[in-house]
Formats: sequence, structure tokens, C-alpha cells
Amino acid sequence: MDLTEACFAGAARQAELLRSGELTSRELVAECLRRIHLHDRELNAFRVVFDAAALAEADAADATRAAGGDAPLLGVPIAVKEDLAVAGLPTTRGTDAVGTPAAEDSEVVARLRRAGAVVVGRTRMPELGLWPYTESSWAGVTRNPWSHDHSPGGSSGGSAAAVAAGFVGGAIGTDGAGSIRIPAASTGLFGLKPQRGRVSLAPDEQVWTGLVAAGPLTRHVRDWALIADQIADPNGPARPPRTSFTAAATADPGRLRIAVSLRPWGPGIPLSQEVRDVVLDTASLLGDLGHDVVRTDPEFADVAGSTAFAARYLHCAALGMADVEQPSRLDHRTRQVAALGRRLPAGLVRKVVEQGDRLTGHANRIFADCDLLLTPVLTRPPLRIGEWSRWSTIRALLAAARMTTFLPLWNVTGNPAAAVPAGHTSGGLPLAVQLVARPHDECTVLSVAGQLERARPWADRLPPAFA
Repeated sequence: MDLTEACFAGAARQAELLRSGELTSRELVAECLRRIHLHDRELNAFRVVFDAAALAEADAADATRAAGGDAPLLGVPIAVKEDLAVAGLPTTRGTDAVGTPAAEDSEVVARLRRAGAVVVGRTRMPELGLWPYTESSWAGVTRNPWSHDHSPGGSSGGSAAAVAAGFVGGAIGTDGAGSIRIPAASTGLFGLKPQRGRVSLAPDEQVWTGLVAAGPLTRHVRDWALIADQIADPNGPARPPRTSFTAAATADPGRLRIAVSLRPWGPGIPLSQEVRDVVLDTASLLGDLGHDVVRTDPEFADVAGSTAFAARYLHCAALGMADVEQPSRLDHRTRQVAALGRRLPAGLVRKVVEQGDRLTGHANRIFADCDLLLTPVLTRPPLRIGEWSRWSTIRALLAAARMTTFLPLWNVTGNPAAAVPAGHTSGGLPLAVQLVARPHDECTVLSVAGQLERARPWADRLPPAFA
């Protein structure tokens, strides 16, 4: 395998190539860095690249292996989103308003390092993670490897762009309202938001009033499983999975009952025909694979379309702005969203957060009759760069809510939910479907997603500019 192929092989295959001696970590990481410096001036996936440190870590990994040592991700290049603390750097969260360096790595980064991963850099996000695109006035735009006129989504847009362009074997994102699933869907990747509490967010106890989960974005299902097995917290609040994620990714799921819903969870929200087609095509494929697939329209509109999530989102924007050191350096639109959050009565915010358990019980009633729920990820194909830039803040917020209507409910409930590649638009942009499972059941999502990938491989098709 040549180095370009190795860069697109994904984390699990890269770990195998390194373990077999077919290539060294130094060779792989150096090629990843070369590709970053060749292409990222246009893509803008990275906030910072750790050239010298990454090469030193690669050399250390090779030395460890030469001495007979091993680790699950030894020598594999990984990127991390800029809202995850890295010792010695400010935790910027997409802003230019924080300067105090973190005293130590976040738990996620520390676990990656203990597993042998080479952290090559930090990836970009929109300010405070507020938008389903990755753009700001001071940092410019992050572009989609499949089309430089389109966004890779947000808020983990830089992580998605880095993996899709073959810069790293996998990247870590965070998801408070779809921020792993949106970029994965927009760039042809697999992105599973794990069960709330599965991956520690330390040094933070919780983020966005408990809405945020951290997890990988990867080319293959087994890449996600390998990385997630290393960063999962075995002592966290999530119930332990029934098997390792790596085993689940290749396991036969058996015959499952899978519900399909195409109804947007809010009034008057259009669903593009191309999105509708890939969901129905996936439903048909699941039927061919032996599953019982049933059409359903669960009563989620009063949950996902309610003011409850909007209140939490706006409140979290206000908290995020209050936490930065120089709020005047935030974009005008970011400050407007935060201002809306500051106007919310404290009692209302407490009430909607307290409603979380009731909403979780309501939403999970669907799993009394099915094992998985299949929906769209987004209601439309990926956004164009700057598509909403001239709109008012309120208009852009409403457009974002319509585009992502199938996603935030599962942040409220905490259920595992994944974006699974499912095809392309007539113009060649990626499309995806969402698989949602019962609480704590990432393994069923992984088994079915792995089955879909084997039946309809998606990672063989590369972004044209990088093929």
C-alpha cells in the first residue's frame, strides 16, 4: 500500500499496517503532515498543527514497537476538536477570545495518548459550537473536501474535513445538537454520537447542560469502534456495553425490527426528495438484509419542535459567551445569540432542563416496539459556503432548526445516534441516514451500520479533488 492509500485507509487499517511493519509511524505521520500543508490552506480544517511534536510522537511510537511494545492506536495520527483541552494551549472553542492555556489534557486527549495515538493538531469549529457550519469572520471558512463551495457542516466541521481529506485516520468531535452527525453526513463519514456519559468530558463535568457528548468521526465503522473503545470511560455513568465496540462493528446483528420515519419533527419543515430517497433506499436494503422494516411516524413534534431545546441552546450560548476572556472579540452574530439567551428567565431554564427525564421517557416509547429508528440526518443536502451569511440571526437560527430537526431530541435524551453514509446527490455531495438506538446501546447501531457498510461500501469513493 502506498502512502496516499494509507492516509485514506482509516485508523483501524493504519493500526494494522503499523503493527505488521508495512510502514512506520514516522512515514505515515510525515505524509499526513505533508498533505495538511499542501491542501489545508484551502480547506482550513485545522486551527493548529503540531508538526514537531507529532513527528516526535511518531518516532517514539516506532521506538516502542521496535522494543516489543504495542498499544491499540500506537502511531496512528488523530486530530481533536478545539473545544477539547490540550495542555499548554487555550481551549478556544472556535473563538479568538481565549488566551489562558489549559493546565493539562482533557480526559479524551489523555486517553488517546495512552492508547498510543499521535495527536497531529486541533480542528476548527464555529464560535462556541453554535452553528451547523464552520465559518467565522476572523478565521474564515472551513470547506468540504467533496466541494470547496460547500460547508463540511458544524460544529465539528474541521474534524470531518480532516478525515474526509485523508489528513488523519480519525478525529474527535463533540455533539450538543447534531455536531458530530451533521459534519459526518456532509462529508461522507461515519459519526456516532455515543450515549451521554460514555466518554468523559473532564475537566468539565458536563457541557451545554448535559446535551454534549464526545466521540469520533471516521471513514469506516470499525475505525469508530477502535477509537471509541480507547476513549470510553469504563467508570462513567453510562451502562457498560454488552461487548467491545470493535466486536460489535463486525458482529451479525441478527433479525431486528427497524422503524422508519420521514416526518420532520416540527410543522411545515420541507424534506428534500434526495434525502427522502436515500432513507427509503436504506430501508429497502435493510429489508433485503433480513430485518423487519416498518414505517412509523412517532409523535415527536411536541418534543423536538418545542421551545424546550431552543431555551437550552440559547442559555448555553449565553454561558459560553460569559466563559470567554474577551467577549468583545466574538462575532456579532455570536453575541446576538448569547444576548437572546441572557433574556431567558432563570426559572424557565431550570424548568426545561428538569423536563429532560420526562421527554426522555416520552421519546423512548418507540423502542418498546422496535430495536432501531431510521430517519434522515438533515432535511437537505449540505450547505453552500456563506449561504446564510446575509440573513438575520433569527432567520439563520430558524433555518438551522429546520435543517437539523431530526437531531437535537437525541441530545436531550442522551441516546446513541449515528450518521451513516447512504449515497450522494446528483451533484456528487454526500447524503446520510440516522440510526438511533435504545439508551446505552451503541452496539446495535455499530452492528447494523457495519452490515450496511459491508453491503454498500462507502469509503472506496473519495472526494474528487483528493482521489
